[in-house]
Amino acid sequence: MIDLHCHLLPGLDDGAKDLNAALAMARMAAADGITTAACTPHILPGVYNNSGPAIIAATARLQHEIDQAGIPLQLVSGADVHIAPDLTVRLAGGQALTINRSRYLLLEPPHHVLPPRMEDHIFGLQTAGYVPIITHPERLSWTEKHYPLIQRLVYSGNLMQLTAGSLMGRFGRRAQYWAERMLDDGLCHLLATDAHDPQQRAPQLSDAREFVARRLGAEEASKLVLGRPHAILANANPIELPPPPGAPVPAPTRSTWGSFFKRVRSLGGPE
Repeated sequence: MIDLHCHLLPGLDDGAKDLNAALAMARMAAADGITTAACTPHILPGVYNNSGPAIIAATARLQHEIDQAGIPLQLVSGADVHIAPDLTVRLAGGQALTINRSRYLLLEPPHHVLPPRMEDHIFGLQTAGYVPIITHPERLSWTEKHYPLIQRLVYSGNLMQLTAGSLMGRFGRRAQYWAERMLDDGLCHLLATDAHDPQQRAPQLSDAREFVARRLGAEEASKLVLGRPHAILANANPIELPPPPGAPVPAPTRSTWGSFFKRVRSLGGPE
């Protein structure tokens, strides 16, 4: 399994507090069947002022410690990026990171308020050639009132990533309901741990994978934690990612994957 969202790097944000915690999380991930984990500390100007070069260096240091400890876990760099007006510029300059230097980035919206012009910000990222992966939409407090927005974002080529723990009830009944609803509505492309520590928010994917296998079948469960994540790490063209079962057909007035990314390439976005 591949975990595209894990706060493993010690001391960079509210994730692993020190090296011992990071190594404990790495051991737990490997024991759970995770072979690759993306180190994705928050990038939130004024709160977590992490930069791309610092995250890459910290990932290399932690990989060395993991190798020395004999833990079979491969790390890649990334970030849990928050919406900001200059985000496209910062991505292009390497100050904000995509996952494994691909076109795919984790984008975390504010939890308690829908940001103004969110769709415009996301469209700007897309026209620059990036593919936003919206993190833990089931845990956003505004999802109930703006569920059609979640649907529109999927229609327009964005990916949705649910937190594994939400499906298992670890974030409460509300998050569990919306996680299950999004699965059933064909709006979930990825599962990730969003792990922060070895106790309350541990790097565990296998139980959620088994849950999905019972609900949607083993093939889709594998795509959520292996097939699509592997394609993302390889920077595959988004049109090559298989849609979730039951995924809604885009409205005729909106771009399909193919026509949208032809337009992006015509604007000179990254391949």
